[in-house]
Amino acid sequence: MSDTKAHWDNLYATMESAEPGWAQSVANKSLALIRSLDLPKNVSIIDIGGGDSLLADALLEEGYTDVAVLDISAEALEKAKKRLGEKAEKVRWLNCDLTNFRPARPYHLWHDRATFHFFTTPGQIAQYINIASYAIPPGGYMIMGTFSDNGGTESHGLPVKQYTEETLSYTLASYFTKVGCQIESQPAPDRTVQDFLFCRFRRL
Repeated sequence: MSDTKAHWDNLYATMESAEPGWAQSVANKSLALIRSLDLPKNVSIIDIGGGDSLLADALLEEGYTDVAVLDISAEALEKAKKRLGEKAEKVRWLNCDLTNFRPARPYHLWHDRATFHFFTTPGQIAQYINIASYAIPPGGYMIMGTFSDNGGTESHGLPVKQYTEETLSYTLASYFTKVGCQIESQPAPDRTVQDFLFCRFRRL
């Protein structure tokens, strides 16, 4: 855990914030998927690995009132807080490694487009799924964004696991049923284009 935290803290401490166009494109995609679920504005939402992404900003602007962001990097969360200013008080900030996350409350929408693909071994994947299944009540939703089988094989200097719609659905099938999936080509900060798989699941 300490090595992973140091990696991300160092990364966020030394790099500039994500290119605005790229970051906004990602946030808009996630927001569109959240809108498609037609959930009430007071639904509890947690953004896993949200870092200093713009999704929290977008959710607040949209009128959602119960937003949490979890990230292993304190540096990333501090950047987000500074950007949001006074609005940061409306967000619950959780600085911890997901593997140590023990939710004290349910989250009816679990959003993750930054973390799951870094869990590359069967044991790590099972641990992630167990934590998510505990946090999300039956009938709740998960929005998952991962590298597709035509996406990259590493990100920020770390290996990632690629998924197809079929393999991701199978991996989560013990606790989640697929609502729908789509492939999205996303421009990365280094100006390359990567294919991401975005899926919506419902907790069984």
